[in-house]
Amino acid sequence: MKKVIVIVGPTASGKTSLSIELAKRTNGEIVSADSMQIYQEMNIGTAKPTQEEMQGIPHHLLDFVSPEERFSVSDYKILAETKISEIIQKDHQPIVVGGTGLYINSLIYGIAYPNMKYDEAYRQSLEKIAKEKGNLYLYEKAKKIDEQAMQRISVNDTKRIIRVLEIYHATGKTKTQIECESRKNKPPFSYVIYGLYFDRAELYDRINQRVDQMMEQGLVEEVKQIQEKYQKFPTAMQAIGYKEVVDYLEGNCTKEEMVEKIKMETRRYAKRQMTWFRKIQEIQWIDGNQSMEEKLSIILGEK
Repeated sequence: MKKVIVIVGPTASGKTSLSIELAKRTNGEIVSADSMQIYQEMNIGTAKPTQEEMQGIPHHLLDFVSPEERFSVSDYKILAETKISEIIQKDHQPIVVGGTGLYINSLIYGIAYPNMKYDEAYRQSLEKIAKEKGNLYLYEKAKKIDEQAMQRISVNDTKRIIRVLEIYHATGKTKTQIECESRKNKPPFSYVIYGLYFDRAELYDRINQRVDQMMEQGLVEEVKQIQEKYQKFPTAMQAIGYKEVVDYLEGNCTKEEMVEKIKMETRRYAKRQMTWFRKIQEIQWIDGNQSMEEKLSIILGEK
């Protein structure tokens, strides 16, 4: 069975550049595992690789969903496994790359999340509760239903708190139950997983630099254009970097406050990503400070 290489790590850890160099060496194609880079027109704030950065390497599951549309982890799993199969059939090397832990787990553990029909009214009621009574109220509500799942979810992570409640509302089963039942099924591919890491201070510095770069590239203008074009963005505009810019455009904060908030929220997100990835027992960690050649040597088994 052909092995599928998986490269994970927190935001700003260098996953994109490493995966592209690896693909060059292995006749590889990249399958993205990023829940925000799937959206069209959301380029700067998601750090989506440009055509120039891709250097001719085929990338899949990037830039194909309208910001108005919903896209679930079950949608992702179906499409990702289809792409991986197609890449293997061409005798090319599949390389899964991303920082969305839920997407990664759905593949490496074969978790089949239900393809639920969204109850828009129920979601809106939960979002209203979060605004009126605060995240902690919603968090405690979800904790009563699925305490195990909530141990891995931050009280600040409204989107994932709501997801736990939605799963139970739609299926009558908890997220934990569904994952346990699914993990009995063996994944169709053999995955080998590598994780990039930096010490916290250095990673936070990289994140701060990236946010400054996004501002220079025109993040505020990008958000304005999306706002003008689309009437609603149920999930997409909740992405870090986008909701803060919307806040700024609505006059709720200064530009400096917006930039600092984006940096802070991105650092928090990176911390949650690392907590998630550390739970993957099979992961092989690579020091992000090593040279590109050293990283490639580790993955290609030359060391």
